[in-house]
Amino acid sequence: MATASVEVRIPNDARDTAALAEELLTKEAQDFLIRLHREVEPTRTGLLETRQERWRELRAGDTLDFLPDSLPLRGAEWTVAHVPADLRTRKVEITGPTDRKMVINALNSGASVYMADFEDANTPTWRNLIEGQRNLIDAIDRTIEFRNPDGRVYKLNEKTATLVVRPRGWHLDEKHFLVEGQPIAGALFDFGLYFFHNAKRLRGQGTGPYFYLPKLESHREARLWNEIFKWSQDELHIPRGSIKATVLVEVITLAFEMDEVLYELREHSGGLNAGRWDYMFSIIKKFAGRPEFILPDRAQVTMTVPFMRAYTELLVKTCHRRGAFALGGMAAFIPNRRDPAVTEAALAKVRDDKVREANDGFDGTWVAHPDLVETAMTEFDRVLGNKPNQLDRRRPEVVGDAKRLLDVKIPGATITEAGLRTNVSVGIQYIASWLRGTGAAAINNLMEDAATAEISRSQVWQWVHHGVPLAEGSTVTRDLVKKIEQEELGKIRTAVGDEFYGGGRYEEAASLFDDVALSEDFAEFLTIPGYERLD
Repeated sequence: MATASVEVRIPNDARDTAALAEELLTKEAQDFLIRLHREVEPTRTGLLETRQERWRELRAGDTLDFLPDSLPLRGAEWTVAHVPADLRTRKVEITGPTDRKMVINALNSGASVYMADFEDANTPTWRNLIEGQRNLIDAIDRTIEFRNPDGRVYKLNEKTATLVVRPRGWHLDEKHFLVEGQPIAGALFDFGLYFFHNAKRLRGQGTGPYFYLPKLESHREARLWNEIFKWSQDELHIPRGSIKATVLVEVITLAFEMDEVLYELREHSGGLNAGRWDYMFSIIKKFAGRPEFILPDRAQVTMTVPFMRAYTELLVKTCHRRGAFALGGMAAFIPNRRDPAVTEAALAKVRDDKVREANDGFDGTWVAHPDLVETAMTEFDRVLGNKPNQLDRRRPEVVGDAKRLLDVKIPGATITEAGLRTNVSVGIQYIASWLRGTGAAAINNLMEDAATAEISRSQVWQWVHHGVPLAEGSTVTRDLVKKIEQEELGKIRTAVGDEFYGGGRYEEAASLFDDVALSEDFAEFLTIPGYERLD
């Protein structure tokens, strides 16, 4: 498919999606994407260059603090706009990719919100993206249906979760859709195609186009999204403010600009969400090479450690002062139906985590599996009662303290061989799944996404770079990682069998893991070189 301005490159293994692509990428839809690209691309490019400049400064020893120029804004009293009725209760939000069965199950799960993910839980193959867009249209039209091989038919219940969509981050391109020879930003392709086809559909049903915005690093990036929202609404004659967007605070730099982000998006704000794995990953990345930011085994960096508490409590305070929602982190556990004891032990941890979030003032939380919805909902109902949210919890005792946000020391924490092995094994297993086209992978009773692989490989890079000693006495070196890698690959081969291992792209995954975990310099995102390996 090509016009004078656009070339659509459908991969050979997705030729059967050509008719669907033609159905979605109408002349009008393409024209919308072309004009959106032309409006946005120069600013996006400049913001990505600014990211790199700030990254170099932080790696060279600069520090982070709250923006002095924004002090009057932070001191002033202002609030974000009200949200529509179907976004006022967000006690439990389920997240997942946009494959057909997942869309139905998530919308039927009993959660308040379903975040349909084109980002970390999705491998950005052309098939996944184009079929995902079709699935969301069908879900909005309530015509979606899935027939299981065993004969079961899945359809939507009468009552479903509110739909929110997460496009890709600013750093990723969409190489299959070129405007004047240049790839469109993945974020614009995901947002633009969904908004073009569904904004009026959603408005007609009494809801609206709602989004999650990932990987933002500054309030200027939020400002760009706000300009996109205004332009898009005007172009399609949708009332301004119809879009509502929740920002994921998953980069350490953004933790110092939460007021500013809410202000930039105040007409369109849906609140802020507290990330975990990506937040930890960003600390390692932004301060790469600086020993004061070495983190222990990732399992020991819970949401209750001091620097994570400082960040999440400040998020709640900031949001509620501005009348915005504060959303908690992910419960990624997958129930093990063959071992009830494992399931009950994990559910106890989920309950504890959700009790903490509810008591801290969060308005809702995330889960990755439908079986966790009831557990999370019960704990939020227990604290909130009949209230839809906790916007009245202002947390005046919380003080924004740059030192607390940046002090990552955890008393008694260790770096162990088991932690190193987990990072290597999970990292390779996830990357292999991602390369096979599945961005949400069940590994060790957890639903893992790209954020898991990023923290896994970044910790290995950090430990090798600094030659950290393990609790058992040995030192983390490149040779030790390669030895463990071969041992873990052997375990994976035994577990999955020779035939699946041979076609499962595990060796290729190990090669990519080496590229981003054992390189001399720190690779910004593993999904960038990973994307080059996809057709």
